[in-house]
Amino acid sequence: MSAPVPYHTSYDPTSHLLLTPEDRDAPARVARLRELGFGDTPVPEFDEFARNLAEVTGAPFSMVNFIDENRQYFAGLYAAGSPGVQLEAAPPQQNQVGRTMTRDQGYCPHVVVRKKALVLEDVCDYPRFAGNRVVDEIGIRSYMGAPLIDWKTGIALGTICVVDTDTHPWGREGLATIKALAEQLVGRIHDLEERRGR
Repeated sequence: MSAPVPYHTSYDPTSHLLLTPEDRDAPARVARLRELGFGDTPVPEFDEFARNLAEVTGAPFSMVNFIDENRQYFAGLYAAGSPGVQLEAAPPQQNQVGRTMTRDQGYCPHVVVRKKALVLEDVCDYPRFAGNRVVDEIGIRSYMGAPLIDWKTGIALGTICVVDTDTHPWGREGLATIKALAEQLVGRIHDLEERRGR
């Protein structure tokens, strides 16, 4: 008898793929995010970071994403003018792109658990990822994300990521860029923590 898989993982019995990875660090991550004061409200500085990330990578959507046991929260969010494209399955209020997703939507939960960047130039080329809900419900075809590794604990607090509704050749340069920007943002997060502690 196998042990249950914690924290809202999903399993597709037809393809035998674990669509949402097991996340053993979720409780520690939530505690650390609370300590840092992140996770459930937008952060204007992170919105600006997301805007810059989209500009640098040429992506129409970008996020600073914190993940807890049940959901993903975009504390930083940028969406280029694309009417009709939503970043969550349920329509957001007032025609704004939503700030939350469940843990079984998208690819950031994989990045957090692996603690490694993930580049999907065409998600349909990868059976493990092509079945994700965001492909049919939202129309996501391309993804690139990197983890935000906390220097003090080694926990992946969340991700920065970019997505596109078309295939996107991110390439090695894109991967190097998003990894460098993730490290830069972690440094900023620690600067904010130090400033609050004074």
